[in-house]
Amino acid sequence: MKKVIISEKAPKALGPYSAAIETDFFVYTSGQLGLDPVSGDLVKGGVEAETHQALKNLREVLKSAGLNLDSVVKTTVFLKDINEFSSMNKIYGEYFTSEPPARSAFQVAALPKDASVEIEAVAVKKNN
Repeated sequence: MKKVIISEKAPKALGPYSAAIETDFFVYTSGQLGLDPVSGDLVKGGVEAETHQALKNLREVLKSAGLNLDSVVKTTVFLKDINEFSSMNKIYGEYFTSEPPARSAFQVAALPKDASVEIEAVAVKKNN
């Protein structure tokens, strides 16, 4: 089974991809930037503000699949500047307070819209 997940409360895709795909056991999200879902623009305030918004967007995508951040088993964080890791990590820790998911984080050459951070996730469905 494969089902496309669409969220009305998260930014629209910037290209030919889905916000998330639900399978029998998992939900795989596309990377979320710190985009305001209404304007489609990056939020102001740098990596910390963008991390907050990216995780809010991720939460809304998961909500559309009937899940929440507690369902996340793995994230990947893409940073424009690895020197901003600690700033991102501080905000990230506010969203994953207990039993945080496994995570990879690394610097990339560039992100869409010249974003500072992008976060994708894999979540497990609880009713397996």
